[in-house]
Amino acid sequence: MAQLRGPERARYVTRMFARISRRYDLVNTVMSGGRHYAWRRMAVRMAMEGLSGPALDVAAGTGDFAFELARSPDVSSVIGLDFTRPMLEIAQRKGEQKKVSDRVSFSVGDAHALPFPDDSFACATVGFGIRNFIDLPASLREITRVVQPGGRVVSLEIFRHDGRGPLGRLVPLHFRYVTPWLGSLLAGDREAYTYLPESVDEFLAPDALTTAMEAAGLTAVRYKSLAMGAVAIHVGVKQ
Repeated sequence: MAQLRGPERARYVTRMFARISRRYDLVNTVMSGGRHYAWRRMAVRMAMEGLSGPALDVAAGTGDFAFELARSPDVSSVIGLDFTRPMLEIAQRKGEQKKVSDRVSFSVGDAHALPFPDDSFACATVGFGIRNFIDLPASLREITRVVQPGGRVVSLEIFRHDGRGPLGRLVPLHFRYVTPWLGSLLAGDREAYTYLPESVDEFLAPDALTTAMEAAGLTAVRYKSLAMGAVAIHVGVKQ
């Protein structure tokens, strides 16, 4: 993946997520031991504390973050946006099954050019997608643009583990070698789940993402580490 850049990388990632869309939820649940649901709940609480109004979920995938936002009594409506249509088709079916279609809608779109006016949302979230953005500074500026002053931008993401401690040395090895095996077994796509640890290795460290969010115009940026440092929730406030 390191050799892919710009539009070529965007096409690769879009095709990859389209291939694994039907097994995406299952593999996420197995790989995280089901903890990804709790992480999203925590992220929603951090996003909406003291706020109310509409929410945007960018890189919405199969919709789990959007549905978690819709469960918050402070969220009036949710738009989930993603570049991969097959993922959103699954999200739409799940929304109908959960009977939340009146509060959650999904749209194909690009995080680098969001189709919304300035200051439209109380919060914007990105779950396990920010490392796939082709131009991270541009996408962060766009996401910040559509959030209301005083609103929040929240990222839930996987990061390189620092490798400290006995478990700390096992986590990177598990991620690099077990994840592709699980992807092959459960999704029939070893290549896609080889990309996952590679994309994490290529991505920023948590402190560097904090700096990038600040450069996009967010203030009071902080993050909470989870899963022995392998996952973090970043929160920033728009001035």
